[in-house]
Amino acid sequence: MIATIALAVLAGLPAQPAGTVKFTNVRTTVGELGPTRENNKLVPGDVLFIAADVEGITIDDKGNAEYTMDMEVVNSAGTRVLPPPNEPKPKAEPRAEFFPLRGNKMPVRVFVTVGLDLAAGNYTCKVNLTDTKSKATTNLDVKFEIAKKEFAVVAVRTSYDQNGEISAPTSGQVGQMVFVQFSIATFERDMKTKQPNIELAFQLLDDKGAPTMKEALKVIQDDKSSASVAPIKEGDGMFRVIPFPLYMNRPGKFILEITATDRVSKKTATYKLPVTVTPSN
Repeated sequence: MIATIALAVLAGLPAQPAGTVKFTNVRTTVGELGPTRENNKLVPGDVLFIAADVEGITIDDKGNAEYTMDMEVVNSAGTRVLPPPNEPKPKAEPRAEFFPLRGNKMPVRVFVTVGLDLAAGNYTCKVNLTDTKSKATTNLDVKFEIAKKEFAVVAVRTSYDQNGEISAPTSGQVGQMVFVQFSIATFERDMKTKQPNIELAFQLLDDKGAPTMKEALKVIQDDKSSASVAPIKEGDGMFRVIPFPLYMNRPGKFILEITATDRVSKKTATYKLPVTVTPSN
């Protein structure tokens, strides 16, 4: 299980009374910059993306903000599960950001990666933030549920680059391209090759639910495919799939439907990603 905290370098609103800081506009999202999730129910192997704004953060006349932030995940009994209870909780490290637009609003992103060994149940992600300059503090609790382990398309997000290093929203203008990143979790292995054997189908649906392509694009992920990320090490229960390139050539609202079929267990999983394309300027 891994958890990380990342901060988006954006800013915004006119200054508010000094000495107060609070989390606002809290939501869980599809990827770092995507739309709000339909619910906070995940399966092992998935990633919970939490987005919020911090209002009242002190940004000095040079555009600098300083603060500390830490997080932990507890189960329904209040016992810490992340970081693992046998490890010390990391100290809140000093952080600094440069906001040339100033204002007193700072968007933040928190990521919780759900390990395959995390038991089904209810959990809470707890985040604490302190404005170093004003000494004002605020905290945030986000509840989520982990379902039982199952074959699934997980960790869906979009990026501007194929390697997935530059996060992108699931929207854009005509002429842009994004790459849809995701992983496959809890698959079976072929008895001979000891590798996964997954068939992926990609189809775009328009705002009326009609497919944009006559046939879905199909990709095989096995030990023979040029698109394969094999070999998957023994004991690894999930793997990252070669990203799907989505070129935005016309405006509209669409759904990217990803269907994964485990050709060993015969199980199927589907994920639907909303995509919005606006006309170019």
